[in-house]
Amino acid sequence: MKSLIRMTGVLLLLVASCKTSLYNTPKTRAVSTKKLIPPEGMVYIPSGTFLYKMLNDDKSEQTRVSVSAFFIDKTEVNNKQYQAFVNWVADSVAITNYLHDDSFYLPATGATVGSDNKEIRLIDWSKVNKISPLWKKAPQDIKEKLAPMMTMVNGARVPNPALLVYRFYYVRMDGIKNSEYVADSVGIYPHESVWSADFPNAQMTVMDANYFTNKIYEYNPVVGVTWKQARAYADWRGTQLMLMIKNNPNLKNFKLSFSLPTEAQWQYAAEAKLNPEDSVSRTVLTTIDKATGKEQLSINYKQGEGMYSSDGSTFTLPVTSYTPNAFGIYNMAGNVSEWTLDAFSPSASELVNDLNPALLYDATDKDAPLMRRKVVRGGSWKDNGDMLNTDTRSFEDQDAAHSYIGFRCVMAAFELTGEQVKTRKYIAQKK
Repeated sequence: MKSLIRMTGVLLLLVASCKTSLYNTPKTRAVSTKKLIPPEGMVYIPSGTFLYKMLNDDKSEQTRVSVSAFFIDKTEVNNKQYQAFVNWVADSVAITNYLHDDSFYLPATGATVGSDNKEIRLIDWSKVNKISPLWKKAPQDIKEKLAPMMTMVNGARVPNPALLVYRFYYVRMDGIKNSEYVADSVGIYPHESVWSADFPNAQMTVMDANYFTNKIYEYNPVVGVTWKQARAYADWRGTQLMLMIKNNPNLKNFKLSFSLPTEAQWQYAAEAKLNPEDSVSRTVLTTIDKATGKEQLSINYKQGEGMYSSDGSTFTLPVTSYTPNAFGIYNMAGNVSEWTLDAFSPSASELVNDLNPALLYDATDKDAPLMRRKVVRGGSWKDNGDMLNTDTRSFEDQDAAHSYIGFRCVMAAFELTGEQVKTRKYIAQKK
């Protein structure tokens, strides 16, 4: 066990040392993790038991469950982070389909795939990253070759969103076999026009045109992303982690991956309770302005009919706004609602296990709308206070995109054992 914990510590130190401006957040005081260093931009959530509550149409279901340890993002995924994903896919498409330049590939290994024995070629990202994104920073001769993949969006010349497709593999959960290994291809560019679509007869075109691409919003949560796109991002983020550790002989055999949080993980992290009986509210609702001494809101939500701005913003805010909860997590209530991994069912608490509960179903395009619903949690900048409760849940179709839904990622963690399990000398009980 000691060697496993030491190896775990090495892994997390390695991941944390790979600094990137994409995941920088202010230092906060959070629950002690016994020196376990989380991946950059995440916090460690220890295992625990809690009252799993689900509020559906004013009817509340609850049951006691346990979740094992995991890491969760301190913040919602922001525009800058998601842009890195978009640029990576754009670079992949550019090299594979347009440049046909061997200098962008690693040396051939002779490995083949498929019935036609097509050779596997791996991109040399150490070279690509120096001039990424290629469509924007590469020399002029490369840009000329990429002209066919470019188009005009909101007055700017950018890669055609229709070409930006991410392919990944997963075990399809169908409620029966749960064992079919399938490939999925997802168009990953966010739906920028969600602002006008969500708020017709309102002046939202400036948000459509600027929210995802303008630097003023780069640390605001990404929106206009479907459940499928959010899961594609989580898969990509896992591949980037594995690339960082693949050359370390002590770590390369660990199977590590990112995903969307399950409903249970999301609620446990949002409540930040340290034991099942802990009834203290750990979401900071208000703070005191030092200059005026007045109480002010610390959650981004709709305070009443037509009242959006009393919390400091009409729309979303940067992901590290306000105060984190006891686990060190920002904006689990308000700002944007968040996709979870679970399929939606009003009776989910009766269908799941009491250990790491999750209701998983990978719907196909042929499935009925009821089968395509995914759980959304957290309340958003446009929701009233009732939606901010940690047990309130809603749903959306897995292919729906909105200006008020974002997401964050989780990664399974190795559990740190408690003090009570350590080896002790046996002492006979006195009669």
